Amino acid sequence: MKIAAIYSRKSKYTGKGESIDNQITICKDYLEKIGITDYLIYEDEGFSGKNIKRPEFQRMLKDAKDKKFDTLICYRLDRVSRNIADFAHLIQLLEKYNISFISVSEQFDTSSPMGRAMMYIASVFAQLERETIAERIRDNMLELSKGGRWLGGQSPTGFKSIPINYNDKDGRQKKMFKLEPIKEELEIVQLIFELYLKFKSLSQVEKYLLKNNIKTKKGTDFVKMKIKTILNNPAYVKATKDVFDYLEGMGINVIGEPNGKNGLLLYNKRKGKAEYKDKTLWVCAVAKHEGIIEAKDWLEVQRILEKNKDSAPRLGKSKSGLLSGLIKCAKCKSTMKITYGVLNKKTGEKPYYYACTLKLNSGKTRCDNKNTKGDEVESIVIETLKNLCLDKEKLYNELLKYKESLSSMSPKEEIEILNTQIRQNEKSIDNLTNTLSLTEDSNLAKVLLQKIDALSKENLSLTKKLQELKANNELEVIRKRKIEEFAKSIERFESLFENASLDEKKSLLRDIIKTIYWDGDNEKIEIIYKEAE
Repeated sequence: MKIAAIYSRKSKYTGKGESIDNQITICKDYLEKIGITDYLIYEDEGFSGKNIKRPEFQRMLKDAKDKKFDTLICYRLDRVSRNIADFAHLIQLLEKYNISFISVSEQFDTSSPMGRAMMYIASVFAQLERETIAERIRDNMLELSKGGRWLGGQSPTGFKSIPINYNDKDGRQKKMFKLEPIKEELEIVQLIFELYLKFKSLSQVEKYLLKNNIKTKKGTDFVKMKIKTILNNPAYVKATKDVFDYLEGMGINVIGEPNGKNGLLLYNKRKGKAEYKDKTLWVCAVAKHEGIIEAKDWLEVQRILEKNKDSAPRLGKSKSGLLSGLIKCAKCKSTMKITYGVLNKKTGEKPYYYACTLKLNSGKTRCDNKNTKGDEVESIVIETLKNLCLDKEKLYNELLKYKESLSSMSPKEEIEILNTQIRQNEKSIDNLTNTLSLTEDSNLAKVLLQKIDALSKENLSLTKKLQELKANNELEVIRKRKIEEFAKSIERFESLFENASLDEKKSLLRDIIKTIYWDGDNEKIEIIYKEAE
């Protein structure tokens, strides 16, 4: 007897378009017509089709390899994937395991050569449509940038985004955004430029801001990278011919007239969060807001930044620092970094310590936690983990007990019962609605409306409970997996740590430990394990 896998996907939790339940119902009806009554259901709600990083899709692939079904069916091709490469890989995998693929909406079936060919063609057009839309959006954004308007996102320090209504060339009312100054924040920006011109050092500017408890617009402490971002940003400079020449010399496309008054905005700068495009693709346009930094000062700041960048020493990686990135200050929760003491002439080595970065950067004005000797704290952590391994039988029993306690949180049977009840209620609502449309009896109509209202309210309550159960069920799966991973990490630590390299030791520690807190006053450490997350 054949078994089918029904796959359904919806990008957002909305009431529009084909819902997950509708997709499943359509697939079930189709399977019934071709004589397949046994099926498995995979639902990914809230996931895009641009890649296959979806939990239920991945579970389905695993089940395909385990040959748990013979046919994969979906409502429409793009429910599976909008990416040609991913789709082609899926079809190859299905062919490898003799699993046929059916798309109900497009009437594709891989059991025939024509069906396979048509699906590849359809997937090509699906990806082309997605890429064309993305390209159109990018081109539109660049065209809008030429007017110096703000196109959205986190506004720079010193500004907020405000809407402006205007009429286009056809007299239609449109809306655009510009940056409006925030006086208190711009005063901080001006101070940062003044301090950098005075100290010519990002570290000294950072220390001043920390000492005086001057915060970012999000209320956090300034760090060197944030300070550098502000200093580099042309949003603050008054646009002049010299500034235009500087930017064009970097290969940046500059748009507008330099009037010595308005600031500049950069567009088309990033590919993603951390990756930058080539500077020849950047666009810098004269903005609607006024600049606050004189051109000569801004250009001098850029010159100093470049000079300091070129003259900065290339430091090698420390051979120590087994706990770097893990150990934090118990007083202020800042990370702790490696610092070195005086050279020991006998051994030829420098002792190393872990020190609070906030204490160091603020000149001890914001934190006074004592340093800890690096080799000593590392030995304590390693010994603690070894003792944990020695008593691993007790540890495993505790983990197993905790894992079993999770299993009663949200059983899948209850989720299925709720789904069934919701579907039954929807069917009842449909029947009552049909009866209501046919009746002319006002009393009966009133009763029917009351029943429809009651069932609708019940479904709202059931749906809310279902969502909570699904969330708990997902949490349960994640926690169980973390517990299993933690137990395996303990085993790996016990068998591999002694003979591992420094990098391997760091990796083994990070598999087990989330954070270590050092309290210098009491000379105590607190280890937070990953299984406690």
